[in-house]
Parts: sequence; structure tokens; C-alpha cells
Amino acid sequence: AQIDKLVAAVAAAQPRTVVALSNGAPVEMPWLDAVPALLETYLGGQGGALALVDILFGDRCPSGKLAETFPLRASDCPSHPFWASHPRQIVYREGLNVGYRYFCTSKAPVLFPFGFGLSYTSFEYSKLSLESAAIEPSDSLALSLDVANTGGVDGAEIVQLYVRDVASSVYRPDRELKEFAKVHLKAGERTTIKFTLPPRAFAFYDIRTHEWRVEPGQFDILVGASALDIRLSAQLTVRGETAPNAVQQPAFYETLDDEQLAALGLVVPPPDPLRPFT
Repeated sequence: AQIDKLVAAVAAAQPRTVVALSNGAPVEMPWLDAVPALLETYLGGQGGALALVDILFGDRCPSGKLAETFPLRASDCPSHPFWASHPRQIVYREGLNVGYRYFCTSKAPVLFPFGFGLSYTSFEYSKLSLESAAIEPSDSLALSLDVANTGGVDGAEIVQLYVRDVASSVYRPDRELKEFAKVHLKAGERTTIKFTLPPRAFAFYDIRTHEWRVEPGQFDILVGASALDIRLSAQLTVRGETAPNAVQQPAFYETLDDEQLAALGLVVPPPDPLRPFT
């Protein structure tokens, strides 16, 4: 709260304030709308200050992307009620809804999405092409797309490839990151990026058979600059007959209670008893 008040006071006195964060995890930013620029440096170490100066003075073009979702509030995270709720035990009840998977599936608003990051230039995505529009469950999928630096300075972009199972017999998040690639492009330069998705990219873990399984059906191939900034998409068909799934799972959940965890074969053990130090 003290830092928030300081940033708000500085921004009120000087509207052209740039805030540089040095932090190890997402933070709440109630002052965000009062500042025109924000730079996330995470934990830069001994060379972090020199890198920060290079970016602030325009000698380097920032190209990082967030490796986690920044929620509006810590309480927006489904794990929040269970964090540090017991001195000897933490129960992870999110299941598959960890990080961006929860926020994309629930469509809950966020401060900054997973994979987000701006730079001093701009990039254009085009010409997404799948090697095949239909594959067998044991096949890999090759695909390509073009990325162009449409701005006035040299820079780098991180292209992210997500897969969505359109209709699954088990619960799956709305999208799952499967590949990414970082490309350095001079101003005006264009390049082609190629990906190959193995069968595992379309699979889920079947707790009944204890194997990874690719279920036939429709899959969306999503290419974006962040988990929420999808620039290109295409649909893929995985051929075959759908096998029955013996384990009924909820259509959507934020967290799993003890009964739902038990249905998936997961039992929460009793916490260790508290003992005073002697």
C-alpha cells in the first residue's frame, strides 16, 4: 500500500511517469491508469540496471512476454482461498485450471494476460497454413505462418501456438499452449515460422487407462501474440471413432472439492499435527 501511494503521488505530480517493476511475481496495480508506460523487469540481477537504462533510452527494443497472468486482484486467482490456509498443508484444488487456463476458460477479466508484451515496433501475422486439414490420432501436424516487422525499428516477437479441443469427453481448458518461437526481425523484414505438433499436443491423460489419449474430433489451431490476442486460427479434424470415457468430469470448475478430487483418484491426506517447538 505504501508503494502504491508513492506511485500515485508521483504520477499526479508528473503525468509522464514510467514505472519499472522489479518483482518476482504478479502485483496489483491500482495506479495503472495514471501512468502512460510500464516496464516489467522481473529480477534482473547485477546487469538489470544497465538493461533498464538501454530500454528506457531506446538503445534496445524490449521483446519479453509475460510467463504468467497478471490478475486484477490476487483474490481473482482460484487458488487464493487455499493459499496459506493451514500452516502445514497446501491443497492444489485448481486441477487443470492453473494460470492462463483458468482465466481463458472462465473469461474472467485480467490486468495483463499470459504471453502479453509490447515493444517499440509492431508485428503482423499472416498466411497460416496447415500441412493437412485432417490427421489420424497417431499423426503429427506440420504448419507454418508468416510474421513481419511492420514498425520502424528492429525487434523480436514471440509467436505462441495454442490448441483448443472443441468437444472433449473430459474437461479441458479453453486453450493450451503447445509451442512458441522467438524471431528477431529488422524493420520491414518478413519471415516464415514452422511448427510441428506431435500427437501429444492433442492428447489428454486418461486416468482410467493411465495413458495419454488423442480423442477424435475437431481442434482449433490458434496463433497469437498472447493467450488473449489470437491473430490467426484454423480448424483441424482428427479422424477416428470416439472411445467411451468411464470417468465423468465436471463441465467447468474453478476448484475441486474433496469429493470431486476423490472421483479422479486423488485423496487429500490429513495435515500433520501441529507440535510446539521444544
